[in-house]
Amino acid sequence: MKAASSTGTTTSLPAEPDPRLWNADLAPAGKRTWKVYDIFALWMSDVHNLGNYTFAAGLFVLGLSAWQVLTALLFGFVVIFAGMNLMGRIGQRTGVPFPVVARISFGTFGANLPALIRAVIAIFWYGIQTYLASVAITLLVLAIDPALKPWTEHSFLGLHALGWICFLALWLVQALVLTRGMEAVRKFQDWCGPLIWVVMIALAVWILAAAHWRISFTASPRSLPAGEQVRQWFGAAGLILSTYGTLMLNFCDFSRFAPDQKTVRRGNFWGLPVNSSAFALLSVIVTAGSLQVFGEAITDPAELLARVHSTPVLIIGALTFAIATMGVNIVANFVSPAYDLANIWPKRISFTVGGMISAVAALCVLPWKLYSSPVVVNYFLGGLGAFLGPLFGIMVVDYYLVRRGKVDVGQLFARESVYRKVNPRAMATFLPCAALSAVIALVPFFAPAAPYSWFLGTTTAGALYFAVSSRQRRAACASS
Repeated sequence: MKAASSTGTTTSLPAEPDPRLWNADLAPAGKRTWKVYDIFALWMSDVHNLGNYTFAAGLFVLGLSAWQVLTALLFGFVVIFAGMNLMGRIGQRTGVPFPVVARISFGTFGANLPALIRAVIAIFWYGIQTYLASVAITLLVLAIDPALKPWTEHSFLGLHALGWICFLALWLVQALVLTRGMEAVRKFQDWCGPLIWVVMIALAVWILAAAHWRISFTASPRSLPAGEQVRQWFGAAGLILSTYGTLMLNFCDFSRFAPDQKTVRRGNFWGLPVNSSAFALLSVIVTAGSLQVFGEAITDPAELLARVHSTPVLIIGALTFAIATMGVNIVANFVSPAYDLANIWPKRISFTVGGMISAVAALCVLPWKLYSSPVVVNYFLGGLGAFLGPLFGIMVVDYYLVRRGKVDVGQLFARESVYRKVNPRAMATFLPCAALSAVIALVPFFAPAAPYSWFLGTTTAGALYFAVSSRQRRAACASS
């Protein structure tokens, strides 16, 4: 007996699911315990990190005023909000994670391609994010106890002893949280995001007071022509789309636990246009204040905290950066590969096992060496990141425009499924569009269009996939 909902989604599982396609973690979510605050807190955990702080502060240093940074990122976050709602609705309706959703458009085994691409990107960034936070913590530890400086004079595999201690400590704490499953992820992020807000607001109040509350929202360190300001503004919006294109692709990993679509939309609204834009504005205000107080724009909050010369503040700062890293890593760089690897071999790899494989791999790739190599970061990770837009475009168009939201979830786990093992239309669309997106993102000649590679890849793949699908449907109707 199949239970069909009013959305057109049939949710009953087959009597004997194919063990090559099913395990308890990939199956439709049973308990829908995530509420508006949980999704809101998810975005706080994802947004409140060193990378996003530095990104917003860097736009100010490049010549945009505080208000221009705010409006550019607000525009980007509104577009992201719409994209997250589209993917979030799929996850909420079907109750399954990203690699299983990908089976709808790419086929039951073809889905391993988008899953592996997303997993590899997440694993590399998992290591890099942990390393960057460990650098900030090392800086603060040395400020607290300069006697530890000899621990930085000898290195092993490219990292000194104190760096290894800080990195492994962060890595281990994250691993302890991750082994407890998605419910532990929800509980951790519920207090992680708000805690970072408290510390960041305190930092802003301190720097504003030191600047005698004289911060200009219209001035910037550099004077740019009007045309260059417009280019920087749109470039900032495009880059934030590319940054969040990773999580936009697999947001169904989280929305599957929401009881209804209203919960997803409201959590996304408070977490993206509202909270994310506010954090960006706060980052710019603190950077502008540092220019006023120290005579230079300091875009690294760890360096700023190191100038406070207060041991309690430094300790709180180090803990904050550690928590912020764990928040973004758990949300953006752990959950996805845990499901993605489980999808490859469900019989042997659970969510927890997949997550630990990801964590160990992130350690083994020596992320400090990766980050120090522009070739790896820009060409390897940048090239893979350019593939995410076409994947998103194909999956969204297939679900909403081709299938009209009609999905038999049980068939995604069946031995003899109505869904193909590999969908040739999706593959034929993805390969050229991914190549085009990568060329735009990486080839110097197309540098002016590079910030928009995710958007161009999404729209091109979506349009081509819809055209190919429509043509095939017309041919099928004519032959019948």
